[in-house]
Amino acid sequence: MVAVGEDIRRGAYYDSVILMQLQRSLAALPRVLDAGVVMGTDANKNVLAQSELLTPGAKAAAADDLVILVRAEDDAAAQAALAQVDELLTSRGRADSGQHTAYRPKSIESALQMMPQAQWVLVSVPGRYAAGVARQALRSGRNVFLYSDNVSLEEESALKRVAAESGRLVMGPDCGTAIVNGIGLGFANQVRRGPIGLVGASGTGLQLVSSRIHQLGSGITHALGTGGRDLTPEAGAVTTRQGLDLLSRDPATRVIVLISKPPSPRVIDGLLATARLAGKPVVVDFIGYVGRRQGNVHLTTTLDQTAELAVELAAIKTDVVPAPDPHPERFAPGQRFLRGLFSGGTLALEAMLVLQDYIPVVYSNAPLDSSYRLANSLVSQADTVIDLGEDEFTVGRLHPMMDNDLRIRRLQQEAADPEVAVILLDIVLGYGAHPAPAGELAPAIAGARARAEQDGRHLEVVAVLVGTDEDPQDLESERQQLEQAGAIVETSNEAAARRAGRLIRALAQPAVTPPAQPIKPVELGMLLQPMAAVNVGLESFAESLVAQGAEAIQVDWRPPAGGNESLMAILERMKG
Repeated sequence: MVAVGEDIRRGAYYDSVILMQLQRSLAALPRVLDAGVVMGTDANKNVLAQSELLTPGAKAAAADDLVILVRAEDDAAAQAALAQVDELLTSRGRADSGQHTAYRPKSIESALQMMPQAQWVLVSVPGRYAAGVARQALRSGRNVFLYSDNVSLEEESALKRVAAESGRLVMGPDCGTAIVNGIGLGFANQVRRGPIGLVGASGTGLQLVSSRIHQLGSGITHALGTGGRDLTPEAGAVTTRQGLDLLSRDPATRVIVLISKPPSPRVIDGLLATARLAGKPVVVDFIGYVGRRQGNVHLTTTLDQTAELAVELAAIKTDVVPAPDPHPERFAPGQRFLRGLFSGGTLALEAMLVLQDYIPVVYSNAPLDSSYRLANSLVSQADTVIDLGEDEFTVGRLHPMMDNDLRIRRLQQEAADPEVAVILLDIVLGYGAHPAPAGELAPAIAGARARAEQDGRHLEVVAVLVGTDEDPQDLESERQQLEQAGAIVETSNEAAARRAGRLIRALAQPAVTPPAQPIKPVELGMLLQPMAAVNVGLESFAESLVAQGAEAIQVDWRPPAGGNESLMAILERMKG
């Protein structure tokens, strides 16, 4: 008889990569049917419940508890699998030791004594600890790439005030991508060097535009991430203004690109005024914002237009010819809805904007209009686009650009809906991302389409593949696997969204009734010197740096004071 075994570890901390690998190792054991290894957040509990893994113990777990669950053919098999957890964790540690024999310091300070030339600290620890780690880096006089999410806006504003006063950069929090002097931080694509510099408030937006610039024959100098909330009044656009200033002073940058989700109206006028002072062409895509050219500032409305105009201004131009549409008559009666499953928030947002030309209302967990926010992010309604990279899905769980598990489960869920006709998704390559995403997603796509055919339905899957021919995943191989699985593959997010939108419109879907802080200049030399960084958090980020020829040192980080918030506050005041 099927049984679910549980192992709840109070206040345990492990790298998210280790948790992903543990879950996969457990799921691969004999007589094991499924496994879940997550932190005990409400969102993760909802996913466990839908996967028939939620036990009473898991339901009672706190957000910082490690929840290990195994569903097996019987209780003996479940308990046998759980008995191997410590050995699996230990074997991972032994494997790591074999790959990285150098001593690992316990703190940023010790790491910087070993690598004093490091100008960057990469932070990807859980959100409740991230601001404290970033403060340590700033106190040490270093710039911060802050990948961690679930950092409060108040903490973000405070960190950026300190950075602005000291002439340092804080890229983030929730900053997924940057490229500094040819080296990718976090999730980044291998793009050629060239005359275009980018400042972007979100990771996948930077990835798509930089990849499109590469595909169009040009290249970039630097791509500076800011985090998704930098253009709020509270954060004051500090990092964005610093990035514009740096690129305006960089002699190798001839064209500047500025992309973000819609800024606060209280921020946008001042930011455009700053852009007009750059002394270079500035191509601006505030996704959803419509305006006219203002001197050297060129406004665009899609990421594709942004890349193309930047390349044109840099004197290189390549035309892209869209592929023909599939035939809507293949679908069964009643199939009429679209479901978007995105790992990139910026790509999801742009897709929703493009889809407005074809679909009256698109629901989302991160909607264009709050009236269309899903009541439950785990349950789609009508036409829905989900950003699986939102905070609610990433607490104690690896980002969907690194772990396909959650998206595959959601793909299967949406494909089983008899009213769904089209699934739209992004697949992002590059350093830091999953090493071979099509190897997992292609079989899931093929299986979903086959099950739909068995039910007398046709399921169309449209994918935007973000990457370059120099990325470690092999762009052409990824494309071929996806196409062999039956997916329509585009390298343009706009083209993919329009392809999906035209299909849904052709299915005659009935309409749905809608329910300026002073900044000390950052030294330009910081961008131009060889990359050397201290990494605190996801080990794969340090490995990516080393793979690109940069210097990196991994900190053996553990939550301070064992995660006790009262003791943490006391320690922070003592450092103060």
